[in-house]
Amino acid sequence: MIDFDCYSVPYEQTGFFSNLVNDYLSHSAKLTEFYPHQPTIDGIKASIKARQSFNTPRELLVECLKEQYEGLDQSVVLQQNINLLDSVNTFSITTAHQPNIFTGPLYFIYKILHAVKLANHLSKELPEYNFVPVYYMGSEDADLDELGQINLAGQQLVWDTKQTGAVGRMKVDQKYLQLIHAIEGQIGVLEYGPSLVQLFKSIYTIGKTIQQATLELVNQLFADYGVIVLIPDSSKLKSAYHSVIKKELVERFSHQLVTETINKLKDNYKVQTAGREINLFYLIDQNRVRIEMENDAYYVKELALSFTQTEILQELEDHPERFSANVILRGGFQETVLPNIAFIGGGGELAYWMELKKVFEAVAIPYPVLILRNSFLLMKQTQFQKMEQLGFAAIDLFDNEFELLNQLVKRESNASWNITEDINAVKALYENLQVKAASVDKSLLEHVISLEIRASKKLAELEKKMLRAERNKFEASNRQISVIKKDLFPNNSLQERLFNFSDSYAKMGKEFMQLIYNASPDLAMQFTIIVIK
Repeated sequence: MIDFDCYSVPYEQTGFFSNLVNDYLSHSAKLTEFYPHQPTIDGIKASIKARQSFNTPRELLVECLKEQYEGLDQSVVLQQNINLLDSVNTFSITTAHQPNIFTGPLYFIYKILHAVKLANHLSKELPEYNFVPVYYMGSEDADLDELGQINLAGQQLVWDTKQTGAVGRMKVDQKYLQLIHAIEGQIGVLEYGPSLVQLFKSIYTIGKTIQQATLELVNQLFADYGVIVLIPDSSKLKSAYHSVIKKELVERFSHQLVTETINKLKDNYKVQTAGREINLFYLIDQNRVRIEMENDAYYVKELALSFTQTEILQELEDHPERFSANVILRGGFQETVLPNIAFIGGGGELAYWMELKKVFEAVAIPYPVLILRNSFLLMKQTQFQKMEQLGFAAIDLFDNEFELLNQLVKRESNASWNITEDINAVKALYENLQVKAASVDKSLLEHVISLEIRASKKLAELEKKMLRAERNKFEASNRQISVIKKDLFPNNSLQERLFNFSDSYAKMGKEFMQLIYNASPDLAMQFTIIVIK
């Protein structure tokens, strides 16, 4: 078992999260009208109550899951969790993500393990219910530029395929296999690298769809945790969402409701997504194309298709799998087919979910508790010790290099650069001059004030120059700070947004997964620094 220490930092003090996220975590009154349940045990209970009044298609869900997993290795805990979904006392804890190649950024792993941790936590807190973790795959996303690349040990690997449409429906090709070869070159010499590469080779085989391969990879990586993977690209599952899709086609209801919400949100926050007049795509073969409306007719322009209202509703009856919800309606689909009571997402996901409350209300679908996914900073003990030697605490890591060096200089230097007392003395001098000048001629007062402002600016500039000169004496410390910051915050970003899990897994194996699980908070949403000993 890997030994580690954890340090918690409030998200708002990291500087990496939006005002909306920070306000949500602080239960700000500015946001409470945009979601129904607080991220607390009481909020979870309220979410359960709302879910119990909704007719979740449990039998259909279990049937589809068993079809998905047919022929795959299934852990005992996974089989138990799938079967539990038939029970009205079982609820899901869900996170969602697209099928990025090789799982994409680190937070893909963090999100799923957070769902596991929260499900286990709630099973202990509320033993009268069962909670199971679910990864809902956004397999119909067509943004290959985002999903088709990973960063491994500083090297950018890009899937150079000519395929188009929904990434989940794309197939492994020779270009994909070349990426596995590149990964092998990066991690093959690490202790668990060969076994991970072999796992990739056994799963990503020519002709297999990306959504199927992602299902198999997550099934293998999270076998010990009972994570259920749901691929929503299913005719049967979409039939359960038929009434909402029909309402959208006929009434175009979601756009107006989201627009109303956005107009309220934008007074205080940046709007995440505005949606469209019809928030549906037409999904067929290798194409995922917007459905648009002009003159009472429905058009799929890129495919040169048009429908009357009668025709498109018949198309929905015959082929529900051809209708794909965009970000505005996708959450409603997820919450229709799953008995979900909590959704774990990143800051961007929480922001667009805040726009959807009225949409959920309009179609009477329960809205889940929103949980900000766990975020981690992974550090070696040697890095942490070096920061301590330089006199910094865990929270100081989020300051930039310039601020860190300034703190160090102010703390360690002989303070000869500090002329605060001199500035205060000059201020007192000018205050005395103001009194004298006013007693002679009040018109001189403004001239004295102008002289004081000019002198204060010059003295502040002098202090900055003296501090800069003092910083130069700490060149070695500056280099140490710079190296640590570049390692911990690549490209001035968070590790989890840039790096792939493969490097850490190749070094630690399955213990990496257990490390993240053990360090994961459940409902206590704070940024976590993990110091690996």
